[in-house]
Amino acid sequence: MEPASGGGPLAALVTASAAELLANIARASTDGWPEARGVAAQAESLHDRVTPLAALTAQAYEQALEAGGGDYEVGRAYAGAAEPPLRIAEAAADVAQLAALVAEHANPARRVDAVTAGLIAAGCARAAAELVAVNLTVSANDERVRRANLLAEEAAHAAETARAARE
Repeated sequence: MEPASGGGPLAALVTASAAELLANIARASTDGWPEARGVAAQAESLHDRVTPLAALTAQAYEQALEAGGGDYEVGRAYAGAAEPPLRIAEAAADVAQLAALVAEHANPARRVDAVTAGLIAAGCARAAAELVAVNLTVSANDERVRRANLLAEEAAHAAETARAARE
């Protein structure tokens, strides 16, 4: 399957990669961390949750671009295109939160990788929030824009927590 183009699909695929990295780190940390297997499973679940959003985001945006009719129909199409990036922001924030946990408990030699995954996920959350805002440009006060921005802020905070755990 050829990867979808555009910022939304990229954010989804990179978030999925960050989750997979966390799963690998957790699996490599089972000796000193009893919860590592469960954390690896959680990371794999996040990977599986966000991966399909790459294609869904591309499809929703393509439909918005092709939307015909009046302002109402076009507006609905763009509002629909905002939903997949919001889900990406949610998943990316969850990955960043998990990265903080992994950075705190993982094998010390792999903690910097967990921090990296958290920072990457935070960037993806911010990118996805921007896509939500752009797709809902007429409705800047839309609850989805506020939620996406809050998720991006939470992801950034989690990434900083991961950095602090490494030090």
